[in-house]
Amino acid sequence: METVSDYTMWALFARATILVKLVMLALVVVSIWCWAIIVDKTLQYRRARREAEAFDALFWSGEPLDQLFDDIGAAPQGSAETIFAAGMTEWRRSHKQDGDLIAGAQARIDRSMDVAIGKEAAKLQKGLPVLATTGATAPFVGLFGTVFGIMNAFIEIAESQNTNLAVVAPGIAEALLATGLGLMAAIPAVIYYNKLSADAERIIAGYEAFADEFSTILSRQLDS
Repeated sequence: METVSDYTMWALFARATILVKLVMLALVVVSIWCWAIIVDKTLQYRRARREAEAFDALFWSGEPLDQLFDDIGAAPQGSAETIFAAGMTEWRRSHKQDGDLIAGAQARIDRSMDVAIGKEAAKLQKGLPVLATTGATAPFVGLFGTVFGIMNAFIEIAESQNTNLAVVAPGIAEALLATGLGLMAAIPAVIYYNKLSADAERIIAGYEAFADEFSTILSRQLDS
């Protein structure tokens, strides 16, 4: 083994074995993927909160529900509007031509809104399992690359029969870079998975609270 003087990350990567290089590349790709999800979800949740606040203000403005539903139309823009439209659609379908209600209307309205909430929740949570998986596995993938890198470094040391630290250090540094990349991918993934999961749960809880309030309003009209 020859002594080297270049210890930049690129140089360490270039000197690594093929297997360790593949591990490093996989971790970099996964890290970029995670950051793309983080940015996308942050923007999506911010937009969802704005839409929910805007619709909540409109819903409680005193405008008749039928008029509000007609204004929204068949293509609601936000998640809150979608949940409201699902309930109102089933409300109108539950009326007979003579104006009477079909039996079981309240249960059908609640189920329709529950289905809509489930679909919106799936959209909010899409991609989060990638962060959870990365946070759980990336350190071990990096460690896998490190083990092979150190093993190859020791093999080269044995073949050269030179244990000088200047000779040993480059091979071990190359191997440890894989662990560093694994942690670089895992730490943000774990942090943002916890944050984004909590944000998603709060948004979904808001949808469920709105659905309960809306269902209560419709229930009063059914009872009257």
